Amino acid sequence: MKTSHLLIASAVAAALTLPYASPSQAGPAPKPKFQSEKCFGIAKAGKNDCQTANSSCAGTSKRDNQGDAWIYMPTGACDKVVGGSKEPKKA
Repeated sequence: MKTSHLLIASAVAAALTLPYASPSQAGPAPKPKFQSEKCFGIAKAGKNDCQTANSSCAGTSKRDNQGDAWIYMPTGACDKVVGGSKEPKKA
């Protein structure tokens, strides 16, 4: 097999395999191994760690700083972030 055919075949195989190698379903984020707490109101849109009152699972928040969207933070760090809250805010 020529080098160019081998290269093309490898690229096609990689392209066809990629969707199966990456997670395709959003779900709750795994609990981190460090001491953590939920910090509400600071997640970027689409970067929340788990469901909210308005979205079904991780990565589905609609806007930045959504009050009911949370991310895991090291214990004590949420209080140091502007806009961070240990309780959900009104969405």
